[in-house]
Amino acid sequence: MANATIIDGKIFAEAVRARVKDAVTSLKNDHGLIPGLAVVLVGEDPASQVYVRNKKKQTVEAGMASFDHQLDVATSEADLLSLIEQLNNDPSVHGILVQLPLPDHIDSEKVIDAIDPKKDADGFHTINVGRLSTGKKGMVPCTPLGCLMMLKDQLGSLAGKNAVVVGRSNIVGKPMAALLLRESCTVTVAHSRTHDLAGLCRSADILVAAVGLPEMIKGDWVKPGATVIDVGINRIPKREEPKKFRLVGDVDFAAAIEIAGAITPVPGGVGPMTIACLLRNTITAACRIAEVDEPPM
Repeated sequence: MANATIIDGKIFAEAVRARVKDAVTSLKNDHGLIPGLAVVLVGEDPASQVYVRNKKKQTVEAGMASFDHQLDVATSEADLLSLIEQLNNDPSVHGILVQLPLPDHIDSEKVIDAIDPKKDADGFHTINVGRLSTGKKGMVPCTPLGCLMMLKDQLGSLAGKNAVVVGRSNIVGKPMAALLLRESCTVTVAHSRTHDLAGLCRSADILVAAVGLPEMIKGDWVKPGATVIDVGINRIPKREEPKKFRLVGDVDFAAAIEIAGAITPVPGGVGPMTIACLLRNTITAACRIAEVDEPPM
């Protein structure tokens, strides 16, 4: 019998998008401000194309302006940097997102750091990373922001809780740890080479799995009653049909649900929150650039 509360990311994201839509209406009516998001895709990676289509659809549904730039895979680094400069200088664009991964001939770090930090909707610019790690106001990466929103909704105050983040990427692990520190958690960042990772995970009131290895975190690694946020999205063959695939997280969900207090599923957990938080970030950027108060979101 499953004991854990399932944290439904689809329903949560729907509520965030509804608040975003209300905020857009408020900004239009009160300030004549229409937040604009520019998404740049280089090449024809199928997963990226689906993701970009979803971003555009949700941006338009929220009443925001959507600017799409789909570039050929052979686009030069110089041409991409030139486009970013144009978007930086375009007053109708408040958020800029360059879809990763980029082709091998383009330096991703150079491209990310070419984006105006105020318009960095993904929160990956070095200046925003520094602002987050030092507790200053900046743009926050979408996936960790979504995780934090779900945690606070589930638990209320996070102060004093032991949090273990498994994964040390710049996109999820490190910013997640910084956000949890900001909420006064006691935070440990672990990874695949951590000694006695299982024992460390068992100490966590909050366990965030973002290591990118399918079902690496076993059910008996979870502290009874802990809140588990599974960021992983891994494609593995179906048992009954090995030529077909299914999506699983970094946590053994079937086992963990018997022990955890609350857990996000995969799919349908963290994933839907990422785009919702991208829209939220674009509004935040628009308000800061225009120097107006952010509507409640």
